[in-house]
Amino acid sequence: MSQTVLSLKDVTIFQEGREVLSHINLDVHHGEFIYIIGKTGSGKSSFMKTLYADLPLTQGEGHIVEFDLATLKESDIPYLRRKIGIVFQDFKLLPDRSIKDNMLFVLKATGWTVKAEMEQKIDEVLDKVGMKAHTNKMPHQLSGGEQQRVAIARAILNDPEFILADEPTGNLDPQTSAEVMEVLRKINANGKTVIMVTHDYALLMKYPSKTLKCEDERIFEVVQRTV
Repeated sequence: MSQTVLSLKDVTIFQEGREVLSHINLDVHHGEFIYIIGKTGSGKSSFMKTLYADLPLTQGEGHIVEFDLATLKESDIPYLRRKIGIVFQDFKLLPDRSIKDNMLFVLKATGWTVKAEMEQKIDEVLDKVGMKAHTNKMPHQLSGGEQQRVAIARAILNDPEFILADEPTGNLDPQTSAEVMEVLRKINANGKTVIMVTHDYALLMKYPSKTLKCEDERIFEVVQRTV
């Protein structure tokens, strides 16, 4: 039996006091790749924000990578996020510094201190996403797809157990989306658990995997042919 890395029991999620998803019961096992689909406003992003503690869990039980979301203290959130890699639709790279310095910023913020070790780690993750040759470029010098590859590299700097990707291909053309998907699938094939929010049903057809749908304040599994 594979290890459970996310367990939610009778969870209700609120956004600004409004109930957006209720009675969520979900177990995610180590190494799974799961899509989350649903219309705009159906609760997908609120669900993801709850997992990385941007929204507090106030109703139900939730455990992710050995952290209890219901009792999580604010001081514990940085430690949780070291075990979770987060990839956003809009990249969220710091525009005033190079790709290398973007990476250094994250490593220093998460407790790395030895320069040689930091540089080795940066080379390693950029190599994994095919961006090692762009270390000294600024974000604006990269295409959208290249920036997203860098954002994925940033997300795996601390060797997280879990990757949460919130519409990582939302701003990309179909060809570039497929390239970014290949990177995420490769990371998953190396043993990382991935949950990915997407509106891109073409990707679901090309790279089929377990799919959850947010609808009518519920989240439930759907079979691929009905999405």
